[in-house]
Amino acid sequence: MKSKKQKMIDFLLENANPSIKLRVKKEILNDLTQEEAEIYQEQIMQEPIIRKIIDCQKENGWIGNGFHDNIYSQEGGTKYLGEKGLKGTPVLNRAMEAFATIPLDDIHYTKRGVYIDEFKYVACGPNLIRCACIARAGYDDVIDISPQIQLSIDSFRRVLEVDSILDITRSVQKGKKLVFKYYEKWPCRYHLDILAHTDSWKNENNIKIISDSVIKLMKTDRPELVNLIPQTWIGHPVGTLGAFPAQGLSVMCRGLHPFSITYPDGTELDYNVEYIEWFARCGIVPHVSALQKAVNEIMDYVDDDGICRLPVKYDDLFKGWGPYGGLQLEVDWKSGVRKACDITFRALLILRYANNEV
Repeated sequence: MKSKKQKMIDFLLENANPSIKLRVKKEILNDLTQEEAEIYQEQIMQEPIIRKIIDCQKENGWIGNGFHDNIYSQEGGTKYLGEKGLKGTPVLNRAMEAFATIPLDDIHYTKRGVYIDEFKYVACGPNLIRCACIARAGYDDVIDISPQIQLSIDSFRRVLEVDSILDITRSVQKGKKLVFKYYEKWPCRYHLDILAHTDSWKNENNIKIISDSVIKLMKTDRPELVNLIPQTWIGHPVGTLGAFPAQGLSVMCRGLHPFSITYPDGTELDYNVEYIEWFARCGIVPHVSALQKAVNEIMDYVDDDGICRLPVKYDDLFKGWGPYGGLQLEVDWKSGVRKACDITFRALLILRYANNEV
């Protein structure tokens, strides 16, 4: 009798987009030949969104006119191309070359010409975004991002070193705003993205650090800390790149949002499939009961045909490709089968990386 996992694989290999088939064979089955990869990539390269990304790529390899922006920008474009399984293709190689050669204080990164150092300013800075893009596309073996990988680990470790976020923040503007102190550390969405898509850091000790940090961040025993998210001071307060709250970190959410936080009771919520996948990729699911519960619940939605029927109330979680979301690899959701393929594929990735065989 076929396992639930095998049924999911069979459904996807029969019905899914070439990018999903490529990744199933590569990441789940470890059985992708070079010839198959080239065939799949050739098919993917003909899709309208990919052609549009190629058309807006500049001579220097930069995608579009923006950086921290939608799918037709350097960040959105490189993440999408990476998720589509296009590592090694000319369009993604050229975009990565732009990351490797264009200085961080260049106008491509910041129109104001102000460089924000990701080590001085907590959960901020163009280089943190850049390194997350490199990691997501799978080019950390080509471009060195090891300092930012260590920064990401250290940011989660800092949660365990202090009593609370109040120890590493200060008030400004006559107490109206709370901001991080300079050269402090605190984890954010981009730190998690970097760790989820790299492997060099993974050992028993580091995985325990991330696990224990997430457990502490998920607590809600101090009401004054729940959903508290300070800003960063760069001469004035600015929002972070999805810094996690002092307490109340959750894998449930209310649509596309840069922060993963607990929302009030009674609010309709979705599983934050993206964060659950990233936590699973970090290897911490077996150590965090809330994550294991979420994985088990998602797998309960897989039917006898291998299709994950997980309800997705907020389509922008999948379809909102940009700095703070994007999971859809099918060309559209006009067909129920295509939607089912996207949801089932993410459930399969979560199962695979959570080491939760069903």
